[in-house]
Amino acid sequence: MEAGEKFILRTTLIALALAGTAVQGAETVGPETADEAARTGIWKAVVPPVPMHGEFDNNDPIGLIAGQLIPTDCSINWIDPDDHKRYCFASATSLVYFEEWPQANIERARQNWQALRSTTP
Repeated sequence: MEAGEKFILRTTLIALALAGTAVQGAETVGPETADEAARTGIWKAVVPPVPMHGEFDNNDPIGLIAGQLIPTDCSINWIDPDDHKRYCFASATSLVYFEEWPQANIERARQNWQALRSTTP
């Protein structure tokens, strides 16, 4: 298996894992009491009171690289220090993976974003 094929396989597996996490998260309900909240902990970044807007209509760039639209609430985000654009992520794992090669990942996500937008009604 060549390097390009390995990259595509790895990003596809990550996107599928993220998509599964997003579906599982949609089924859960928050803690009923303060005691329950203290016992279960906080597993997600705080969602700001004012909605944030990121590139790709708040879809996760790693999901886009794998050809999937994974919507986010932008509570986990990264701002490009060069152009100050915000990128939103479905999980911290996705963000950490993205940060390994941010500019290359932005370019790949941008290419797939344009392709996905042209095929989505």
